[in-house]
Amino acid sequence: MGALAMPDWSVHLPPGVTPDGVDLGAGGTLPGAWADAWAADPRHPTILTPDGVVVTAEELDERTEAAARRYGAAGLAPGDRVLMSAEPSLDLVVAYVGALRAGLIVVPVNTAYTEPEVHHVRADAAPALAVLDTPGRAGDLRSVPASLAGLPPADPSSTLDIVVPDDVALIVYTSGTTGRPKGAPLTHANLLASAHAVRIAWRWTPDDRLALCLPLFHVHGLGVGLHGTLVTGASAVLLPRFELGAVGEAIRERGSTLLFGVPTMYHRLAAAPQLADLRALRLAVSGSAPLPAELHAAIEAGSGQRVLERYGMSETIMLVSNPYDGERRAGTVGFPLPGVEVRLAPRDGGVTEIEVRGPNVIDGYLNRPDATAESFTEDGWFRTGDLGTLDDDGYLRISGRAKELIISGGYNVYPREVEEALRAHPDVLDAAVVGTPSAEWGETVTAFVVPAGSSDVDTLQDRLSAWCADRLAPYKRPRRWRLTEAIPRNALGKILRHELR
Repeated sequence: MGALAMPDWSVHLPPGVTPDGVDLGAGGTLPGAWADAWAADPRHPTILTPDGVVVTAEELDERTEAAARRYGAAGLAPGDRVLMSAEPSLDLVVAYVGALRAGLIVVPVNTAYTEPEVHHVRADAAPALAVLDTPGRAGDLRSVPASLAGLPPADPSSTLDIVVPDDVALIVYTSGTTGRPKGAPLTHANLLASAHAVRIAWRWTPDDRLALCLPLFHVHGLGVGLHGTLVTGASAVLLPRFELGAVGEAIRERGSTLLFGVPTMYHRLAAAPQLADLRALRLAVSGSAPLPAELHAAIEAGSGQRVLERYGMSETIMLVSNPYDGERRAGTVGFPLPGVEVRLAPRDGGVTEIEVRGPNVIDGYLNRPDATAESFTEDGWFRTGDLGTLDDDGYLRISGRAKELIISGGYNVYPREVEEALRAHPDVLDAAVVGTPSAEWGETVTAFVVPAGSSDVDTLQDRLSAWCADRLAPYKRPRRWRLTEAIPRNALGKILRHELR
């Protein structure tokens, strides 16, 4: 059986717009597109902070130009790499945008990374400078804070705004859920295509204001939130972290119309008074991990907000989205975004893997020809490693990870299915499932469970076994149980299964 192609992306276009009228390269590069938006309305508020600072487009242009020229004065040249690892702030935005305007390549790094983890990225990416909240995390690499204090004054003769579409803008390290992170070089063309795609699909306009509470070391907050805001000529309330009160205030007091979050954030909102504030939003988007259907329903019941779920990866930015105008179907991620092609390729065991191509997809991994060869098909499609199915209306559902597949007694077990059954039990706060080696079964289904606070842990295993017996085929049921205080996850909520194994 050959690969099954998904429907094309025209479903995302506004009325009266045809695919021929879509230009995903408008502006040429990120700084080029941003400059166009700034020139269109120089006095438009662009970045707002919780303490009342409002930076206009004109001011952001001036401040980022000065930052770019400071990099030049410090001896950095176009193509040099800058490691950035700091909490969201106006200074960080200026340092980041200035770096791209100077032709530098930014290497964002998780702020939770320890020195050994940072060392791996440093050794692989070979940056010339680090921008850090915490000095010393990059060893003896020259480091400055997000304010760029310590760099020389701006050099008026330094290079500015000369990058071309195929120049690399970011080297994003994959989340490392199956081992050491790999560097994914994303060009200006990759990032710009994705920013325009979501701008079009989500009807993003300059009048929108994003409550931006995601970290800026990940493509969700950076490549979707910040890039989309600047490409559109919109504005963002820049929050240093996700806090219920701050998000509510950004909507009520600062006029935010958009919220991008991960399921953990929506879970907290669903149980908080701030859930009602979501009613004022034009659009709430969830991604980076699956949004449970019951949480989707709870958000709608409490706020009237029908969350739009989408799907992307570090290597591709945004790929698929539920439609803005059509039905936002819980449990699915929708249809390919503008410019993106998606197909489902058969794999052993009767499953299908999601493969993609488009202007948003990387050409290969940094310093990893082996990983590049493994990740691309002979005809040029990128293998996501995610398994998917289509429903009767062509909506895509993510059914699991190919590399997370458990084969027990010759049967395929997909962790997500078992985890959803366990999380539905009232005495389970969280759960994760992995395969552990077994001489008899090949792999045994092993469940890690975080009990709810009021549960009777002494009998929990027996109750969960009975629960699963009513909901799962025998080969899918956990045979080993581990109670734990927390499930290890990365900053975006994805389970770190290699730590459990």
